Amino acid sequence: MTDAPPHDRPGHGPDARRVVPLAGCDNFRDLGGYATTDGRRTRWRRLFRADGLSQLTDEDHRVLVDLGIGTVIDLRTPLEAETRGRFSPTVDAVGYHHLPLTDTLPGEEQAPDWGDAAFVTARYRRMLSEGTAVIVEAVRLLADPANLPAVFHCSVGKDRTGVLAAVVLGFLQVPEATIVEDYALSRAAMLDILGRLRREFPDATDIVERYAPVILSVQPAAMRGLLAGVVEDYGSFDELARSLAITDEVARLRAALLQGA
Repeated sequence: MTDAPPHDRPGHGPDARRVVPLAGCDNFRDLGGYATTDGRRTRWRRLFRADGLSQLTDEDHRVLVDLGIGTVIDLRTPLEAETRGRFSPTVDAVGYHHLPLTDTLPGEEQAPDWGDAAFVTARYRRMLSEGTAVIVEAVRLLADPANLPAVFHCSVGKDRTGVLAAVVLGFLQVPEATIVEDYALSRAAMLDILGRLRREFPDATDIVERYAPVILSVQPAAMRGLLAGVVEDYGSFDELARSLAITDEVARLRAALLQGA
């Protein structure tokens, strides 16, 4: 496989080259090409983030095979995996790992609060503090070159996926501003995902609309708050790795996912 960036997606703006267009998935993106504080860059075509992967078409699966995807990490709750379906690989070489980052979804009564960046930050910080075992296992999986290329995902690909992406990019020494920019790229896909839910659940329009604020909330301030929380709670991402006893794994993660400038 080459280390070349993905092709541009015509008509979808300056971030299009990062997007992998799929019919059954709206927020599948490459985490390659990001500069780090020590002058290196994240490798293209090694690590991806996404929304749900249970509705991929045959052509979508062929795209994933062409990408060489070897590992899928599912961050959704057991209930989501049961009701919405799991990723079903078409080749035996793909390993599927269900690692729920949280056991509960936002309640309907909390939906309006997702317009408040501080509320979202608090939820993200709780995901990190309560999901350390999942973070550790995910890093161990991603640090093994035999498991790459890999993709991790949740339902819409911005909250739980955003938290794990922030931690992984932080361990890779990607600057805070870049991590926030990567998070914000999910904004465009949220309208597509909301439209998909409206089509899939025409008899539950009221419920879908009540949860629309949760889906549409992609606030850079919320991610900045999470990153500030890492500094407040641990001092740095290196200190977070030490507290989780994964400094060796993070070193291997950097070796697997970074290349020279």
